Order: sequence, then C-alpha cells, then structure tokens
Amino acid sequence: MANYLLPLLTAFAGRVKANFVQKTHQTEAIQEQFLLQLLRVHQDTEFGRHYGLRDIKTVDQFRDRLPVLPYSSYEPYTQRISQGETNVLTPDPVVYINLTSGSTGPQKLIPVTKGFQNSLRRANLTSIGFLADALKKRESKFGKLLLTNSAHTLGRTPGGINYGPASVGVLRMGKFLYKQVFAHPFETLLPDDSLARHYVCLLFALRDRTMRGIIANFPMLLLRTSIYLERYAEDFIRDLEKGTIACWLELEPTVLAQLEHQWSADPIRARELKDILNREGRLTPKQVWSDLSFVATARGGTSDFYFERFPEYFGDIPVFGAVYSSAEATFSIYPDVDTDGSVLAIESGFFEFLPEDQWDLEYPKTLLPTEVKVGECYRLLTTNYSGFYRYDIGDVVEVVGFYNTAPLIVFRYRRGGMMSATSEKTTEYHATQVMQALQKEFDVALEDFCLTLSESVVSTRYLVNIELAPGEKLDDPEAFLASFERNLQQANASYGAKRPSNYIPTPRLRILAPGSFAILRQRQIERGIPDSQLKFPHTSEDRQFLAGLEVQQEVRLPEDVSEPTVSV
Repeated sequence: MANYLLPLLTAFAGRVKANFVQKTHQTEAIQEQFLLQLLRVHQDTEFGRHYGLRDIKTVDQFRDRLPVLPYSSYEPYTQRISQGETNVLTPDPVVYINLTSGSTGPQKLIPVTKGFQNSLRRANLTSIGFLADALKKRESKFGKLLLTNSAHTLGRTPGGINYGPASVGVLRMGKFLYKQVFAHPFETLLPDDSLARHYVCLLFALRDRTMRGIIANFPMLLLRTSIYLERYAEDFIRDLEKGTIACWLELEPTVLAQLEHQWSADPIRARELKDILNREGRLTPKQVWSDLSFVATARGGTSDFYFERFPEYFGDIPVFGAVYSSAEATFSIYPDVDTDGSVLAIESGFFEFLPEDQWDLEYPKTLLPTEVKVGECYRLLTTNYSGFYRYDIGDVVEVVGFYNTAPLIVFRYRRGGMMSATSEKTTEYHATQVMQALQKEFDVALEDFCLTLSESVVSTRYLVNIELAPGEKLDDPEAFLASFERNLQQANASYGAKRPSNYIPTPRLRILAPGSFAILRQRQIERGIPDSQLKFPHTSEDRQFLAGLEVQQEVRLPEDVSEPTVSV
C-alpha cells in the first residue's frame, strides 16, 4: 500500500506547497485573516471573555488590548486544562498536551487541539513539497526515510489527557501519514530504551537499499545515529543474515513480539553490508544507502557547529531544515535544502516581531511581518490555535530576506541562552561562530563545547570547556585559546570592549576527558528529558553545570597568573 501512497502523498504535498507560495504574495492579508478568524472562534472561551476578544475587529485593536504574555501568565489556565476543564483557552477539546523538554528552562504544558495539530501537519506537508522540488532540481527524489524518535506518551493528566513531547503527539496523531514515509515499521518507535529503539529502527531501515532520507530534531542526534550504525555494524549484519533481533536489547516483550512478526532474514543484504565493512572498515549512512539524498534537521542556532562533522558520515548530501517549530508554535518552513533562511509560516499562526530596543519594556511596540528589516534581530511573538496570544517564547531570529512578501528568518538563540561575566551578553550564536572558526583554523574536530564562568564573582573569567572528537589531538592549546580570545572579541563587540582593559579577566581553556558530554546528556535523560529532545546550552552561567567532569588539561594565556587552577 505504501508504495502506491507515497507518490500520491508527494503530489498532494506539492499542491499544499503551491497554495502556501501563492499566499506569500499576500502576507499582510493572510495574517489578518488568520487572526480575525481565530478571535471569532475563541471569543467565548474563558480567556476570550476575560480579554474581550469578541470586540476586537482589527489587528491594531488586538495589539493595543492584549498584553505580551510569557508562559507564566498561561500556567494557571494550562493546569486547569490538565485537570479536565474545557473551554478555558480553546473551544475545541484538548486532545493532547505537549510537554516541553525542560532542557533550556522549566517544563511547560501546551494544549493541543485538532486545529493546532492540523496547522502543523499543513506546514509539514508544505515542507515536503519544497523538499521534493529541491531534490528534483538536483536530479534526485523524495522517498522513504529513517526516524528514531520515541512514539511513547509519558502518561495521562488527572483529566485523562495524554501528554508527552510534541514529537510524540505529532507521530501518534499523524500515524497514517508518517507510516507512508518510514523505511521501518511504526512499531520500531515504541521501545522505551533509547539504544534499543535506535537499533531496531536502523536494523529495519538497513533492509531498504533505496532509503532516501534521515530525520532528527537536532544535528547532534543525527551524529549519534551514525555512531550507532558504526558501533553495532557486526550486530546488524548478523541479525540481517540470521533473521534475528539482538538478544541483548532491552525490548518490552510485547514490542519484541510485534517486531519479530515483521522481521525476516536478508542474507543478500547482509553480504552487501559485510563487503562494505571489510572494504571501508566501518558502516556510514552514505555507504550503506547509496540513494540517500537528504538529511533533515534543525538549522540555525548552534547547528553549524555540528554540521562541521557531517561530511564524515553523509558526504555532500544536502541538509534540509524542514519546519522550524517548538512545542508552542510552528514558526517557519524551509523553501530549499542547504539554506538557513526559512519562510514565516503565515498559515500556522499570527506573528509579531519585537525589535531589540523594545525587549525590556513593559508595553513594547511590535512590527508586523511586512515591516521588518533585513539584517535585524527580533523576538518572535505568536498567536495560534493552542490558545496562546502574543506569546513570547523568547526565540531570537534574524531576518535574512523575503520570500515574496513573507520574511525569511533564521533562529539565532533563545533569550536567556546567553552569559555575562559583567554585562557583555555573549550568546550561543557568538560562541558557535567562534568555535566553528577555531575548528577550521586548527584543523581539529570537537565532540562538543560549553562556555561557563569561573567561581569568582568579583573577577569572573570565561572557561572554554571542550571535548575533542575521538582520535583528535590539539597540538597547540595555548594558541587555540589565544585565537578564541581574538575571535570572541570580533564576534561580540561588547566583550571586545571589556577585555583589553581587563574588565573581564583572560579566559582559560579546559580540555575535558573523552565521554564528558555523553555524561551530560545522560544526566539530562535521568532528569526526564526525552532522548529525541536532547540539547544543552553552549553558554551557561550555572557554575555547577559541568560539576564532576574530569579536566584533563587546563590552559592559560601567558598574562594569566592571577589565580590558582580551578577544578570542575
């Protein structure tokens, strides 16, 4: 069935994309239409009555009468929804509650209605349409793909509503759609254990020689999947040859039974993979799937740092950003591969842009999508069918152009994802730019990095914490640190102004033991963060963030003689 449905799905996605493109010629009108329709639908909810949504007839009235609200303003409402109360934020029943990962802040409850879910599904179809066109131009095509996200909910609220990560809700409520594009059975997403889930997803996908794509929420997760493929190569080959599923996997009996029912030996494919392993010494995605034509993952933010290692596993395969979204909203859709600019999702929400000079004001003035300027950074406010209005998620985006009349945006960092020894505000974007440059300058690959602050609160310095990728060596760490200093002064003018006068002391480099960032990720999982949502700050003012990790070497610049060595 799927073989017949996939071309139909791709064709349908093309029509959805064409409709979206047509609307980008009328961004202002489409946005106004979206907002006024939403207000009419929500006017008799408890929130709608409280804020008088019935009386709002224009965009300007909406901006004047509703304040810019953070999540804390909605938390009393979402708690009541979780208890089973209805018509609180939305008139439609809440069918699922997105639970944010908590990796960059406290966890939040986001109500999901069918209308909210449909807006995301439309955005996903639009992105498939854009991707199919982009691949066609490269004489390739869209096809089956590998995804290793969990499809397990975390539980039910006291009101009987399923809750869990946003990606789980997307998969479960769009199960029929996604079954058409997976190169493995939907049941491979059911194991609780992360390694077991990745293993069985890869095992079934390896049987499909013509698989076209791999998807993960973040680039780091694509690298992890590639490492699993390499690490367990002999196990995969053995299971393919014998028709078994590795007995050491932690699989629930019911899930194992479902998988065994759909699994059988493929000795010919096993021989192909064994030949690749003998010839190349390992298995990589590009080697085992010769038709692989794209990988899809988040772009912007810190992604470029991880993209530096992609050629090792994926060659020159294009990287597609798909949809820029969060548990709270769908923000934009990528129109092409290998590009960071994404088109504002004008069908999925009403958007306002908060200029930088308005960020700290109690009553800020916003700009509409057609009023923004290329090269400027803004915080995004969204109003959508989750029942959130003028909601400030804290994401900072840069406008890099326009797609017809809709702005092209790039995620840079989340407000709060920055650090200051005094008041210089070094962001994750600054840090990522610098570490990318250093990897190229010193021809070294880093497993990961994090900038933190020293213990001293009187004379606080930057600590540059890095872990080298397996097999890598940093020949001149002092030169690396000196170059970090120069590059950061260029990337962040405020840091550059404060460093020469020693307003901020000289930084120090810490080379962490192998496996350090794996320990950090495991700590996140133990805190309850889903493995498919793993991300951690690359700038942190939490002086205990790296506590307990082994520092193999601490490096200072020649002029740094003021303090003794500080241990993590």
